[in-house]
Amino acid sequence: VKMAGDYRFPDVDTDRSEKNEETEIVVNVGGVRQVFYGDNLNQYPETRLAELINCLSGGYDSIFSLCDDYDPGKREFYFDRDPDAFKCIIDVYYFGEIHMKKGICPICFKNEMEFWKVDLKFLDDCCKTHLSEKKEELEEIARRVQLILDDLGVDASESRWKRCQKCIWKFLEKPESSYPARVIAVLSFLFILMSSVVMCVGTIPDLQVVDAEGNRMEHPTLDSIETACIGWFTMEYVLRLISSPNKLHFALSFMNIVDVLAILPFYVSLTLTHLGAKLMELSNVQQAVQALRIMRIARIFKLARHSSGLQTLTYALKRSFKELGLLLMYLAVGIFVFSALGYTMEQSHPETLFKSIPQSFWWAIITMTTVGYGDIYPKTTLGKLNAAISFLCGVIAIALPIHPIINNFVRYYNKQRVLETAAKHELELMELNSAEGKAMSSKSELENLVREGKDGPFHSSRLKVSHSDTFIHLLSEEKHYRTRLQSCK
Repeated sequence: VKMAGDYRFPDVDTDRSEKNEETEIVVNVGGVRQVFYGDNLNQYPETRLAELINCLSGGYDSIFSLCDDYDPGKREFYFDRDPDAFKCIIDVYYFGEIHMKKGICPICFKNEMEFWKVDLKFLDDCCKTHLSEKKEELEEIARRVQLILDDLGVDASESRWKRCQKCIWKFLEKPESSYPARVIAVLSFLFILMSSVVMCVGTIPDLQVVDAEGNRMEHPTLDSIETACIGWFTMEYVLRLISSPNKLHFALSFMNIVDVLAILPFYVSLTLTHLGAKLMELSNVQQAVQALRIMRIARIFKLARHSSGLQTLTYALKRSFKELGLLLMYLAVGIFVFSALGYTMEQSHPETLFKSIPQSFWWAIITMTTVGYGDIYPKTTLGKLNAAISFLCGVIAIALPIHPIINNFVRYYNKQRVLETAAKHELELMELNSAEGKAMSSKSELENLVREGKDGPFHSSRLKVSHSDTFIHLLSEEKHYRTRLQSCK
């Protein structure tokens, strides 16, 4: 393609008759030629292709403000853009909507639509979903990169207490920030396991001791280990609360509520043991203490703080509420139907175990879930046939919603791995661009000092490059359009 500086263009035809509906223009996008007619393009006069019809009367300045090159002999406009995306975008002139082809990056396709001045409202809803998902991924990558940069950066204007607060927060909340932080995370994980094991072992009768009143209680050694674990959990929670940048959000977070529930029973039971005996009977105090000790099982959920697998499982269950609701609905309908049928069919037997329909619910539950304890079972032929059908329906009802739940788990797990890799790749690119920018800036500064002096315009432009070492394009709202064919990593 010849450029404008290679030859003289003949005079542009300014005949107003070209603006009628029979006007024909030829567009070459990345080597793909397309012919358009004015009656189609004028449906959307604000788009770039529609503006091409009217730009011929404005001279070459008007033409080259819209396209990359123009051949007056062929009356052909050249664009160095993505031809695959262009083939999808021109559907708006014929069908009034746009569908994005598979394999095209949604963000690049959005940039192409903005270049051709086509509103995003013409993009079909099915394709908008892909675009919104990609935007969320890029925002998540940008957020992770920004968090890493915030951890690496040191603000000299901050007070000593603020800097100390930030260091404690990184030390306890971000194990990847340093080696001592990883050691603390491992210690916390071990304390959680130790506390859970002690809680289980303490219920073994052979390891319990008898007090003066003849009541069994935990061994003093196990009780000491439990106290040490609670002390660690308390210290960890208090330090995290003090160093938290947003204490209200910290206190209302689900995992932090779990932490409180794991710690609180120990102090409440301790208070009841020493002070409650004066206010109520000793037996009531012991029952309350035993009930609070059961709440210690909440500390096992603290493992989710250190396990990405448990976090992924939690997210997958959150995203699968609809499927879980369907599963419960299927089971509820089956339980009601088969328990009623079982009760009706078993009434003729003199030794029936189906005393009522509500009692039959338990039989239907353990049958449809394939547990089958055997405490309630049918004795008539019709009852056994009903049990076989309920068993098969239960297998089908449970199997149907399982696949979407597994897909949600796999999708989220893979997405988290991709986001982590993308954030690391973004940081590596920033470091590489920073090193190259500094090298180029130093070299150009030296040359410009010799040629133009320190205050020359060329030098100032290089300074701008050197100051953009920490630029993150994902965090910028400014749009950067490439002049070459669009591509997606």
